[in-house]
Formats: sequence, structure tokens, C-alpha cells
Amino acid sequence: MRKFKVALLAFAAFLVASPATAQDLSFDAYLQLVIAKARAEGVSESTIRRMTEGLTPNPRVIQLDRAQPGTPTSSGYPAMAPYIRTHVNPTRIARGRDMYSATRGLHAGIEAEYGVPVEVLMAIWGHETNYGGYKGDFDLARSLATLAWEGRRRELFESEFIALLKVADKGYSRNQLVGSWAGAFGNPQFLPSVYLRLATDGDGDGRADIFNNRADTLASIARYFRDSGWRAGQPWGVRATVPAGFNWSAVESEVVAPVCPRVHERHSQWKTVAEWRELGVQPQRYLAPDAMASLFQPDGAGEPAWLLTANYRVILEYNCSNYYAMSVGLLADEIAQ
Repeated sequence: MRKFKVALLAFAAFLVASPATAQDLSFDAYLQLVIAKARAEGVSESTIRRMTEGLTPNPRVIQLDRAQPGTPTSSGYPAMAPYIRTHVNPTRIARGRDMYSATRGLHAGIEAEYGVPVEVLMAIWGHETNYGGYKGDFDLARSLATLAWEGRRRELFESEFIALLKVADKGYSRNQLVGSWAGAFGNPQFLPSVYLRLATDGDGDGRADIFNNRADTLASIARYFRDSGWRAGQPWGVRATVPAGFNWSAVESEVVAPVCPRVHERHSQWKTVAEWRELGVQPQRYLAPDAMASLFQPDGAGEPAWLLTANYRVILEYNCSNYYAMSVGLLADEIAQ
């Protein structure tokens, strides 16, 4: 009991020393309010009891959340090439090819149903959890309740906590519901609300198990991509040759994206492939002449460049980062070879 009191005092000191938050109730009082909302949304009493019994805030989760980098104010960007070398490395490529081979019997059905190449799904899986090698070990109920109570993004995390209770209501134990400190879980690292919306039973056994079931994992990611607008038969992008002295100012985009503007501001205007060819930009693999594409040369003149299609933006829907999306696309290309 004494150790518990000491821990609470230390946590209280941490909160006092931290920036002001929206904490306006004790953790227990706030939790009771959220439980009432979950009950009103149909979560069973037994699930509420087993998922909230003994729940306490996790100071480590708050520390991790507050340590997240904000939007940079500088106009500069870290180089892309070192990131690609780290994330599209021989080990990850080899493991992806092994998993691709191991799941080959699933590919035709998934691609026919969703129109997304399996190598792209495999690359997401590889980036998120190293093909299931590490999925996180945080108690999701404790993490999400803590983040909701802490208050900086209360609306988001409160809704995700209630969604987690609904996931648990499907028969998952609290011991099974572990994942990242921010609430994502399973092979594809879905948030609870995404699980409820998109998790898919890929093998017809009556359950969408994204923790251990390969068919369910691949089908769930594929459904995410299809619902985000993936266009079947079109690559995410292709390498392109940009002529020396290319006039970038003539193709700069004047559109400010409402979401992740610093990600999209690095992409050019959209033009057809035929129009890019007229400007001297040559795709190194086939793209239909009427396909729309945006030019991206992340590390500057003389460095690798790509023509990106609308499918690249679908990858950004999963994680709005050029570093992430480029490494997923390039890893997918390597796995497919």
C-alpha cells in the first residue's frame, strides 16, 4: 500500500511539473463518466468491469505523448535517402519476401476482392510491426484511459477508449488487448475505431483476428486501402529522370492541403504523364500517358525523383509522412521482385 501511495505522489509531482492540461477531474471520477458513456453505447457490464477494474493512469504514456515532435517551423527537411536505407534494408526485404511466399495461397483472393497488390499490404505489415515481430506491450485500456484523462486530445482518445471496450465486447480479454502506447494494436496497428470499421475476416472462420491470423491481417489492410480510394492496376509511383536545369518554379503546387500541408507542399502540380514527358521528365517504368501524376524529388536536384500517382496518397492515408509512404512503396517494390 505504501509503494502505491509513493507512486501516486510521484505521478502527482510529475503532473504539477508538466505543462497545463485539460485534467479537470480525478482519474477515477473521469473514468466513471466515460464508463457511463460506454454503457449508453451498449457495452456490456461484464466487459466494462473486466476492462476497467483496477485501472490507474500510466505516467509513461503521458511522457511519450508529450515527447512527440510538433510540426517543424523550419523550411528544411531531413534527407530522404538515409531514412530509406534504414527502413528498406536487406533484412526487412528478405523477411517480407519470406512472408510473401508463406501467404501465397491467399494472394489471388485478396487481390480479386480488394484490388490492392499483396506486396503493398506486406510492406505496411513490415513497417508497422516487422511482420508481427513486435506489436507493442502496453495495456491498451490503461493507455487510452490515461490519454483521454490527460486531456490534450481528449475527444480522440475518449472515443478510442470506448471503441476499445466495444472490441473487448467481441470476446477479447484485457490480456490480449495490448499494443502501442498510443492505442494501436495488432499486426497492422489499427486503432480500436479502425478495427470496428474495417477489420475483416479473411478466412471465413467468423472472427477478424488481426493479432495472429495472416489472412485477416492482409484482408483488413486491403480493405483499409480500398476504402481509402486505391486504384487497381496503377502503381503508387515510378522513378523518373528529371532534366538538368529543370524549372521547378513552373510546376510548384499552389494548392494548400487541408491535412498534413507540409507533406503535400513538397509535391508538384498534377499533370498527365504525357505532359511530364513534354517537359522532359521521363518515367523509368510504364505509366499510361493519361495517368495523372505529381513530381517528387525529395533530396533536391540531381537526386532520385519519382512520379507519384493517386495511390501514393492512399499510403499517406495510413500514415501522413512522405518518409513513411516512400519507404512503404519502395519496400513493396523490393518484395515483389
